[in-house]
Amino acid sequence: MPPTPPEPVGGIPAPVRRRVLMITFNPQFPAQGGQRLTELLNWNPPENLASAFISDIQSVSYGYLTYQIAERIVVDGLPAKIDGFIYTPEAYLEALQRGQGHQPDTVDYTRLLTTFRILDKVRGRQIDEVWCFGGPYFGFYESVMAGPNAFFCNAPPLPNTQEAGRRFLIMGFNYQRGVGEMLEAFAHRAEFILSRVFQRTYGEANLWERFTRYEKAHPGQAECGTVHYAPNSRTDYDWGNPTPVLSRCRNWRNFPDLSGPPQWVDCSEWGNGDMRLHHLWWLSLFPHITGQRDGIAYNWWQYVADPNQVP
Repeated sequence: MPPTPPEPVGGIPAPVRRRVLMITFNPQFPAQGGQRLTELLNWNPPENLASAFISDIQSVSYGYLTYQIAERIVVDGLPAKIDGFIYTPEAYLEALQRGQGHQPDTVDYTRLLTTFRILDKVRGRQIDEVWCFGGPYFGFYESVMAGPNAFFCNAPPLPNTQEAGRRFLIMGFNYQRGVGEMLEAFAHRAEFILSRVFQRTYGEANLWERFTRYEKAHPGQAECGTVHYAPNSRTDYDWGNPTPVLSRCRNWRNFPDLSGPPQWVDCSEWGNGDMRLHHLWWLSLFPHITGQRDGIAYNWWQYVADPNQVP
């Protein structure tokens, strides 16, 4: 057979759809008329958060990544911790009032996987990833990876999950917060995954290292920065810094041509300090075209969407 011709550079990648198991821990309070936690404390409806997040990701990936909620489970209770502790609804409210939760805080992920048959569902391709919604002190990592050859993704990989047959992610979202924080969790996921993709690429060929440069760490070489550091940030979360800085961030909209000169930018470029707008701006700069160099796709979204694409 003749060799497969190389993928043309600059095309639009075929879109993908990723199926999600959405597990919402939202206990009822009988003494308060059966209100659920989100209603009682006037926190964000998880369905609204999920819908807005799905829309943002589809938009910022230029239509490449669409999430579909394949299964919804609402749990009338709180998840177990790794030492077996489970809050009663009343004890949870007391912890909130004290401003101090149970330690250890981490969720028992093994129990979570077993209770909801997650490994079976991933292996059977009923789902591709899991979103867990809860409140403060619920103990979820922003993201954690499981499956064969899973790697660190904002948390150590979950052990004994090879039977899933493929890598998958469990995202932890806080319904006390907003879509901006959901995007932050997703963007950190992207940071770890793309660092892995480029781990054996060095010098200027390491496009991820170039992408994440900001003025404080790389004087005179700022490009797009990181999740926490915009090109001109001086501290973590300093997305509202009005100080102009020379940056090559705009070149990434012309990828793979990154040859343009630096231009003066400030926080007006990425939303004047708004978390959600900064993260949308940052994610929108990811390369998202067909083609590849040195075995790494010019569509970074394929790795962020599906960790099985990572070598």
